Amino acid sequence: MTHLRNMMLEELQRRNYSQNTTRAYVRVVRELAKHFHQPPDRLGPDHIRQFQAYLFRERKLEPGTVLQYSAGLRFFFIKTLKRHFMVDNIPLPKEPWKLPIILSQQEVSRLIDAASNLMHRAILMTLYSTGMRRAELCHLQVTDIDKERMVIHIHQGKGQRDRDVDLSEKLLETLREYWRWMRPKTYLFPGTVNNWRAGIQKRVYPHLLRHCYATHWLESGGDLVALQKLLGHAKLEDTVQYLHLSRRHLRGVANPLDNLTVTQTAQETKRSRLKKKR
Repeated sequence: MTHLRNMMLEELQRRNYSQNTTRAYVRVVRELAKHFHQPPDRLGPDHIRQFQAYLFRERKLEPGTVLQYSAGLRFFFIKTLKRHFMVDNIPLPKEPWKLPIILSQQEVSRLIDAASNLMHRAILMTLYSTGMRRAELCHLQVTDIDKERMVIHIHQGKGQRDRDVDLSEKLLETLREYWRWMRPKTYLFPGTVNNWRAGIQKRVYPHLLRHCYATHWLESGGDLVALQKLLGHAKLEDTVQYLHLSRRHLRGVANPLDNLTVTQTAQETKRSRLKKKR
């Protein structure tokens, strides 16, 4: 596997794939070989079919996760081994499109107020105030906080794209208190936090605050194209989903039913479900 691993790493490096993607793709091929107890270059279409079925049936993985596995397998067999005929033998599972659950602004406030310490509070406020991804937060450095220009520099986000986001006065005040307390040297938040709840029944996870940021930003009158740049989306269609979550846009046009003139009110409508006898 060492020779094949080096070949795959070279192909990934030639295309300048991120470290996270590189690790994920190499892990996928390692799991494939371990599952069949054979070198991966000796495996064919039947093995791929069985492996994908195993991921769904036995490991109960979500379609989005199997999609990542399939992308890694495609890279190995097509880009590394140059078996271009394999593209049809490694289908990409169709991922159901679901709108994320959004917290209200009041729920976000409760979540922030429920933080167990100042570090957790600063993390929550940064995620919500900037809409950055969890991985971007983990790589955020002290020097990325630009107090002069009131922006936060996000370096090499998803797709290896840099961007700047607005630094709010309220967040800056909290980060100053946090810095005086923790005195971080390089990375602003050298740690992670899980299972935030604050009495909220909805599933809470770091990426949820990114969704809340985007939705509330649009509800405050923000522009969709500007939001695309703030979120670091390569395609506008990735940003459009937040229009479906924004109450401001949902209520921007009157419901067609409200424009109808009906002669009978609900109170005047009879309750009986029995048909009249003729």
